[in-house]
Amino acid sequence: MTLWLICAGVPLLFGLWAQLSVKRTFAKYSEVTPANGMTGAQAAAAVLRSSGLDGLKINPIEGHLTDHYDPRNRTLNLSAEVGQATSVAAIGVAAHEAGHAIQDSAGYWPMKVRQTLVPAATVGQSLWFWPVMAGLIFNMTGLVTIGLVFFAAVVLFQIVTLPVEFDASRRALVSLEQQGLLVAGEMDGARAVLRAAALTYVAGLIAAIGQLIYFFLVSRD
Repeated sequence: MTLWLICAGVPLLFGLWAQLSVKRTFAKYSEVTPANGMTGAQAAAAVLRSSGLDGLKINPIEGHLTDHYDPRNRTLNLSAEVGQATSVAAIGVAAHEAGHAIQDSAGYWPMKVRQTLVPAATVGQSLWFWPVMAGLIFNMTGLVTIGLVFFAAVVLFQIVTLPVEFDASRRALVSLEQQGLLVAGEMDGARAVLRAAALTYVAGLIAAIGQLIYFFLVSRD
């Protein structure tokens, strides 16, 4: 029980807190209207133009905070509450996604590594649980090891994701500030939103590492 609490329980609680924090912070700054009156999509377009990417397409998508940049077809995809909303939160998130497009255009190597790891992480996420469980039930350490190798691909993907996400936020905030798209107080709000979002990636990584350690140690008892 102690091992589970350290490796899984505490990371789970941290993850729940991070999710609540990002929702609360996004909701708070969704109520703050920027002085420039821009929507998230307009701010993202301004960030892209400043980096010479004015031709990149911005698409509307459904869902809650499903915003993302797709490097496969080089499109920026923004949900209604970000792309069509006029708020500090929307501008911060939209600029962050534009930051990913800038990374792609600049050949930012951690992003290239992350894209290379996507297939392995996808397969690992789908398959790791079953060999681990079967190995624990039938006391087959080798089978558990196979499952954990699959899961290690997921952990590696999350490790590489951290610098990609932090760098995209940095690029976004620099562009917003240099272009004067947000004033001083509004910049603080955008930073708070992106900082809260970054914590969810940190929490995900900690939880994944905790799971990997837990199942490894349990299988060796």
